[in-house]
Amino acid sequence: MDMKILCQSYLEYLQYLQIEKNYSKYTIESYIATVQEFFHFMESEGISSVSDVTYSDIRIYLTTLHDRKLSRRTVAQRLSSLRTFFRFLMREDYVKANPFAVASSPKKELSIPKFFYAEELAKLFEVSDISTTLGQRNQALLELLYATGIRVSECCNIRVSDIDFFIGTVLVQGKGNKQRYVPFGSFAQDALTMYLEDGRGKLLEKGKNNTDVVFLNNKGTPLTPRGVRYVLSEMMKNTSLLLHINPHKLRHTFATHMLNEGADIRVIQELLGHENLSATQIYTHVSKEQLKTVYMMNHPRAKNKGEG
Repeated sequence: MDMKILCQSYLEYLQYLQIEKNYSKYTIESYIATVQEFFHFMESEGISSVSDVTYSDIRIYLTTLHDRKLSRRTVAQRLSSLRTFFRFLMREDYVKANPFAVASSPKKELSIPKFFYAEELAKLFEVSDISTTLGQRNQALLELLYATGIRVSECCNIRVSDIDFFIGTVLVQGKGNKQRYVPFGSFAQDALTMYLEDGRGKLLEKGKNNTDVVFLNNKGTPLTPRGVRYVLSEMMKNTSLLLHINPHKLRHTFATHMLNEGADIRVIQELLGHENLSATQIYTHVSKEQLKTVYMMNHPRAKNKGEG
């Protein structure tokens, strides 16, 4: 292969993702890993230049992914990454056409998001001892995640100055540094107020450096996404529930409960920070299942007479 051209295009693409697209570290790592994998495929097939890649080569590439028994979702992500890469190569005149433009992604499996029912959440909200420093933090963390549906990375980046208690909103730094205001209710407000006025100050005293970040660990430094997952898992262990919990499940719960209570899906899209409505529409499937369950339980002629 013409390694000089490949290396040059690779480095320019990396800068494009970092500077122009402003993607997160993890998204960039995923995109780059896919490109590197495709370079290895090109080498194994004897393709010397990106300009020589054809649709037939892509069919072979897809076959190799199929042989590895990758999920349709993973294959679709690979195709999307490479489609973006070749679109960039076209812009920079490395190639004349984008062979991935005509490669259709496999139909994704319908994956219904898992969420908590209201009675399950109620038990979670009862486990924290709010007379303690960490109990106040944990309660504020849980209340805010459920009240807003924000991502765990967004939650960890919230600063005290981002919270407006007067109108009940928090300023969130979303993907691509896009900002949005997300409202929260009285339960989250009460929990946050208690934590900020008491527990957070005590945690802050343990840290060597002052910080404006809201959620701190027991050493007084900013809580990480991994730390949030650990906190939530420990809270779940203190309930009678045999359920798995993670921050994204709370995000799913927020969206599902909002939709089931009649919220407009475009409002939910805005609150979640989804760029495309299609990402939000998956929650309509959960709502349909909920509607069907309620119907079967309550409609007089939904069941046969012989059923209880």
